[in-house]
Amino acid sequence: MSIQVRVDRQIIETQEGKKLAEVLLENNIELIDLAYKLNSGEVIHTDLVEDSTTTKVVSASELILIDRMRIGLHSGLARQHRREAFQIIKKDLLLNNQNSKLIEKIDNLLELDFSNPKDEGVFSVHQMAQAAEIDATVCIGCNKCVEACQRVGINYLKLEGEGRSKHVVASDDPNIDCIYCGQCTANCPVKSAREQSQIKQVELVLKDSELVTIVQMAPSVRASVGEEFGAEVGLNLEKKMFTAFRKLGFQHVFDVNMGADITTMVEAEELVERIKHGGTMPMFTSCCPAWVKFVEFYYPEMIPHLTESRSPQIHAGAAYKTWWAEKEGVDPKKIRVISIMPCTSKKYEARHEKLKVDCLWPVDYVLTTREIAYLLKKNDIDLMALEDGELDSYGEYSGAAAIYGASGGVMESALRTAAFLLEGKDLEKLEFEQVRGMEGIKKAEVVLAGKTLRVAVATLATNMHTLIKEVKENPEAYHYIEFMACPGGCIGGGGQPIPASDEKTAKRIEGLYSIDSSMKMRQAHQNPVAKEFLEYAKSQSDKRKFELLYTHYSPKKKGE
Repeated sequence: MSIQVRVDRQIIETQEGKKLAEVLLENNIELIDLAYKLNSGEVIHTDLVEDSTTTKVVSASELILIDRMRIGLHSGLARQHRREAFQIIKKDLLLNNQNSKLIEKIDNLLELDFSNPKDEGVFSVHQMAQAAEIDATVCIGCNKCVEACQRVGINYLKLEGEGRSKHVVASDDPNIDCIYCGQCTANCPVKSAREQSQIKQVELVLKDSELVTIVQMAPSVRASVGEEFGAEVGLNLEKKMFTAFRKLGFQHVFDVNMGADITTMVEAEELVERIKHGGTMPMFTSCCPAWVKFVEFYYPEMIPHLTESRSPQIHAGAAYKTWWAEKEGVDPKKIRVISIMPCTSKKYEARHEKLKVDCLWPVDYVLTTREIAYLLKKNDIDLMALEDGELDSYGEYSGAAAIYGASGGVMESALRTAAFLLEGKDLEKLEFEQVRGMEGIKKAEVVLAGKTLRVAVATLATNMHTLIKEVKENPEAYHYIEFMACPGGCIGGGGQPIPASDEKTAKRIEGLYSIDSSMKMRQAHQNPVAKEFLEYAKSQSDKRKFELLYTHYSPKKKGE
C-alpha cells in the first residue's frame, strides 16, 4: 500500500511497513548511524529522529512508517538526542583511549552541526553575552572548562550532577560574572563550550551582491591559523590568508593591524597628555573587552584609569565606514565589515551600542580563528597550497601593530610613539624587552624624554586583582599598565586553535615579534594610512571626533 510521510518539510511517497532508514537511503537523505556498542554492552544508535506525531525520539533503523506520519530529522529534540548519543560514544572512546579515527569523525559531525545558527530555546545552552556558550547536552563533565575559568581567576563555571548527568553550570553568585574571555572554549575537548558562531551570517553577506564586503584580520590570527592546517606553530601565514579571503569572496582585504596603529597613536597621545597635565594615573589599556568588562563589573571605581581610546577592530571598522567610504564613493550602509579575531569577547564588543558611528556598527560580524579555519575547509580551500597574496593598500600597517597580539605588545607600541611625541624624534632602540614574555605580571622602568615611567603588564584576572590592589594602596606605583584577560595576551585567546597550551602560545608570540623585526615601518606614527584617517577624524566636529576615536565606560551588572 502506497503512503505519504512528511520528513521535515519534504513529502515522500513510499510503501507502508518500510523502515525510515531504508526510505531515507532511497531518497539520498543522509542520517549517520554509528550503532556503537559500549563497554557496558549497551548499543547506542545515532540515527535518532523525532516522530512528531507522538513527540518520541526513535532510531530511524527501527521506525516503521505508516501513512501521514510526520518525521523531524532536524527538530530541536532530535538534534539534542543525537548530540547526546554522539557524546556518550565519544566519552566511552576517550575513557578507553581507543579509535581516534572514530573520535575525529564524531568531531567533524559535531563541528558541522555547531556551525549552524541555533533556535532560541532548542538546546540547553547557557549563553555568555554574544561571545560564548555552553551546551549542557554535549558536556561530558571532564572539568577542563571549569579549570580554565579557575586559572583565569573568575570561577564563573562549576560542575553539577553525577555520572552521565554531570555537566557545567554557571555561578549564580551575584558577585561573580563571566568576562567573556572564552578560555572555556579553548580548553573544551568536545565543543560543549564554544563561540557563538556567526558563520552563517557571514556566508549570507558574501552571497549578497548588493553589499560591499571588507575583511580584517587581527595580528594573532596570522601566527596561529596554520595550526588548523598542520603548519608549524607560530608560522606567519598572512599572505596566504589574504589569498584565502579573496577565494571566499571578500571584495576588500584590509587589516585590524591598521586599526592597531590608530589605537596606538590615540592611546599614546592620551598617555602623554596625562603625564604632562596630571590626568588620572596610572592609565590602563582598554583593547581587551574581557578586561574592560572585568573593570566595569568588579572594580567600577577604577573606570577613570581606563584609556578612552577605542580598540583596533573598532577604530578600523569606523575608518572604513566613514573616511574610506567617502574617499571611494561607497554607501556606508552597504558596507559589511567582518573581523577575524583570536578572541570570543570581540563578538561581545562588536555589539556595544555606544560604539556605533553614524548609527552603524563599525564591525558587523566577528569570526574566531577556529571559525575561519572551518569556513576555509568547508569551501575546500587548502590554505597551505595557496599562492601568497597582498593586502589592499588601505590595510597597511607597522611592525608595532603586529605585536599587539602578544602580552606587552600594546604597551610597547604605545611607548614607541609616546617617545616620539615627547622627544620629537624616534627612539634608536625600539624594543622594550622588559615587557615581553609569558609571565603573569611584568614590571619595568623606562626612560622617555628624561622622565622615568614605571610600567606593568598583566594577564589573567587573578593577576589583575593583584595589580589593582597594589594601585589602590599606592596610586603612584605606576604610570601605565597593560591588562589582557588571556594567557600570553590575545595570542592565547579564547578563539584560538584547540588544544590550548602555554608552549604553543609562546611559539605564536615568537612569530609576532619576527613580523615586527622584519618590517621597515615599525612605529604606528609612521603609517600613512592611519595618519590620514586621524587627520580626517580630528577635522570633524568635537562630537563626531569623539565618536570616531574614543569611548566611555560604565558600571556593569551581572550578565551585561
